Amino acid sequence: MANLLKGMEVVNGMKDRLSARAEELKKKGVTPCLGIVRIGERPDDLSYERGAVKRCEGIGLACKLYSFPADIDNESFLNEFKKINADASVHGILVFRPMPKHIDEERVKNSIDPKKDVDCMSDVNMAKVFAGDETGYAPCTPRAVIEMLHYFNIALKGKRVTLVGRSLVVGKPLAMLLLKEHATLTICHTRTLDLEAECKKAEILIAAAGAAKMIKASHVGEGATVIDVGINVDDEGNLCGDVDFEGVEPIAGSISPVPGGVGSVTTSVLALHTLEAAEAL
Repeated sequence: MANLLKGMEVVNGMKDRLSARAEELKKKGVTPCLGIVRIGERPDDLSYERGAVKRCEGIGLACKLYSFPADIDNESFLNEFKKINADASVHGILVFRPMPKHIDEERVKNSIDPKKDVDCMSDVNMAKVFAGDETGYAPCTPRAVIEMLHYFNIALKGKRVTLVGRSLVVGKPLAMLLLKEHATLTICHTRTLDLEAECKKAEILIAAAGAAKMIKASHVGEGATVIDVGINVDDEGNLCGDVDFEGVEPIAGSISPVPGGVGSVTTSVLALHTLEAAEAL
């Protein structure tokens, strides 16, 4: 039976460390603050917002919620966003995406202060991730994968790592973070020829393609570490990952579940990035 890599173990492992950093900032008169910007009331946004607020406040961060009606016009929203951006008491900004079609997301991306862009919305921070510049913030999910691997003492240096997925939100930035850890990296995707053979070579297999249960037992080498980043809904309406957990778990050495795996760690990374932004002032 595989070792289960539970996200809450990572979260609890990070909590004391982050709380201590928040306390140090408060001694200097700084209360680290995350601003959460939401347009409309999509259920998944509301759910993530509740989780983020609970996680951040549990560590000692403040949260400011900025919610706007779904029909707010473009210029009004951009003006409001400019005020949030300029608020010195807000150290990190999370903007829920996708935004409604009538909002110019490119203008929002290009206007967010990179120093407050704690989930890598801006092209400036994405470029820093690709350049290995540590003053930029990677998207929270890729960094959550790295935090999980570190917490469970899964070494990356020199290891054969296969990453399935190439999105700009997860796959590409995660590839940069893995290379920074000196992993020997193979990047695959849904159009890779003989994906099964490529995956089976991996000592560490990371699934981030956004395709429900696409990674089967036949893709996984005996004893491999399997990290599932996918969040999908299966034919029965249940939440599942990119990995066929029931089929893969008996073969893997370690495996992260969905739900309860990487996704649980993302809000802790959001808090970490906000702390880093407050400390950088």
